Amino acid sequence: MERETYPLAAAIANRRSVRQFESTPVPDEHLRILLEAAISAPSAGNRQPWRFIVVRNPGLRLQLAQAAGGQSSVATAPVAIVVLADLARTESRYGQRGTELYALQDTAAAIENLLLTAVSLGYATCWVGAFDEGQAARSLELPPGLRPVAIVPVGVPAGQPRSPDRRPLAEVVDYRD
Repeated sequence: MERETYPLAAAIANRRSVRQFESTPVPDEHLRILLEAAISAPSAGNRQPWRFIVVRNPGLRLQLAQAAGGQSSVATAPVAIVVLADLARTESRYGQRGTELYALQDTAAAIENLLLTAVSLGYATCWVGAFDEGQAARSLELPPGLRPVAIVPVGVPAGQPRSPDRRPLAEVVDYRD
């Protein structure tokens, strides 16, 4: 069967990194759905170390875009969601491995849930991981222990991006029967 037969497989197949957005606002109800999907992600020991800052303020989005090396999509999307790792939540149970690995894996799972749910609602996103963490933390006035992991601009896509090439399964999968 084709991937598009299955709704989740279709969302995965249709997800793209989009950097151009229409100015259409994202309603609160849709943001709530995105964030509820994010917090439904699995986490090590159910520590749920994620935190989210929803940024609608254009000036603050511009500061975040500057922290991201001038990635204008952060500023031009109607909303950006900054995903944070609360390191103490995982460290309290898993120590250094919790802060260096599990908290990042857990927030990554939350981010992917957010991205796929956005597709299902007709929105586009981009997982922005290239940014100056210190600069972003200062712009957001974050307390110590909250690490910015990603900035996710969200909005209605302006145009349809092309499908990126993917390596074939035969190149990346090895079976051990």
